[in-house]
Amino acid sequence: MNKYRIAVFASGEGTNFQSLVDAAARDELGGASVELLICDKPAAPAVARAQKAGIACHTFRPKDYPAREDYERELVALLEQKSIDLIVLAGYMRLLSSVMVDAYAGKIINIHPSLLPAFPGKDAVGQALAYGVKVSGVTVHFVDGGMDTGAIIAQRVVEVHDHDTAESLSAAIQSVERQLYPEVVGRLAQGKIQLNGRKVSSLLKR
Repeated sequence: MNKYRIAVFASGEGTNFQSLVDAAARDELGGASVELLICDKPAAPAVARAQKAGIACHTFRPKDYPAREDYERELVALLEQKSIDLIVLAGYMRLLSSVMVDAYAGKIINIHPSLLPAFPGKDAVGQALAYGVKVSGVTVHFVDGGMDTGAIIAQRVVEVHDHDTAESLSAAIQSVERQLYPEVVGRLAQGKIQLNGRKVSSLLKR
């Protein structure tokens, strides 16, 4: 049986990347292996995490390329070379173009700190607090090229308290993210999540 190979795209701290690496080390990722980190900021802490874990890392600077499609063609070639089965966006702060989305249709997932379709895009936590919601949460979804518009795989609710700040609510949401993302990746690796249009069927535990 061939190993299920994932590549993680990150731009910052890499906490969700770390949660996936740790889950794989505990054999809690459904047999999936974290093969590659791709980072658009060479100095990001996520890069140091990959180096410490002994995971291959590819960094690049988007400003060195004429257009997004140019560096994405290079990335697609690298992903194909490494036989990547799934792309996991984990704090990757760039929209993907059709070059990447078409090449890996149904094989790219993202995690977002709100209950989509509410509060897509940047500063979802700030948006939620400003709106005065009583619950927020986490969404894992397939990527379709839009801004957090892909089919929803799984969601978890996080209660918003009257005393919450952006920092405290972010911390609560991130704690849930670190649990949910490895679970979803593991189920994908086991073939237990299926995409049919906008409908996703899964056997995720509640």
